[in-house]
Amino acid sequence: MLDIVIEARQAALAPGMNVRRILPFRLRRMVGPFIFMDHAGPVHVAPELTHSMDVLPHPHIGLSTVSYLFGGQVTHRDSLGVEQVIRPGEVNWMTAGSGIAHSERFEDPASLAGGNLEMIQTWVALPEKDEEVAPAFNNYKPEQLPVYTDTGIWMRLIAGDAYGLRNDVKTHSPLFYLHVVVEKGARLTLPKEHTERGIYVAKGSIEVSGSIYTVGQMLVFNKNADPVILAKEPATLMLLGGEPLGERHIWWNFVSSRKDRIEQAKADWKAGRILLPPTDNLEYVPLPEDKSKPASNPSPQALS
Repeated sequence: MLDIVIEARQAALAPGMNVRRILPFRLRRMVGPFIFMDHAGPVHVAPELTHSMDVLPHPHIGLSTVSYLFGGQVTHRDSLGVEQVIRPGEVNWMTAGSGIAHSERFEDPASLAGGNLEMIQTWVALPEKDEEVAPAFNNYKPEQLPVYTDTGIWMRLIAGDAYGLRNDVKTHSPLFYLHVVVEKGARLTLPKEHTERGIYVAKGSIEVSGSIYTVGQMLVFNKNADPVILAKEPATLMLLGGEPLGERHIWWNFVSSRKDRIEQAKADWKAGRILLPPTDNLEYVPLPEDKSKPASNPSPQALS
């Protein structure tokens, strides 16, 4: 029934910017096509430190990044010339494919006031046939994303299909991704359409099969499981999963089914062959030192 419980690990990205890192996990690298997940915030930082939180231009290949905010705002810029202010409830889906660089900057101090900034970052691995697609970025407004409500339950479909909900967010493989808010005492089950399914507790606590799970825990279930999720208090959950894609290699911000492709991406970034965002090209994150041992691989560059 329950395959594994993943405990988020703490990671410090910058002064005042601490995240809970859920995926990848050494005993469970992926859930469906989802290969990376960070939960940042709520962020409490002094206005003078806002710039220090910026994520400078950095590269990706072989994946899509998905940015979803609960509060605050972030400015995205990428190699395609896209400049997008990311706001709560929107879906910002960037497909890296053959290679893209982007930055995320916190340019509105007011959005950080009172710990307002909180966001979930995920990476979705691409099927082998799509790993080298042309890079793309799409922003989807809340009104484009279907919402379902029931007694004590509110949910928004971020991408894919679940509970009979669908939207126009472009994906490359079968998956589901939902933002769910439940009141104390509410019950729900997981969507049954997908082989691998996970629940991440972003706020509050839930009970499943008599055990209590709290903030920072992800529960992963197989297709045959039909768990009942009971909210022990008001809770915010991220439900995600889909069909597995097979083994993927991950190094820093690069994901691929082939190790040699990651080596090529390292060389491309070092040589400047992955273009910087045209409106944010004065600084960038250099390629980390490669110690050549998997256990020493640099952490992924979050946020996305």
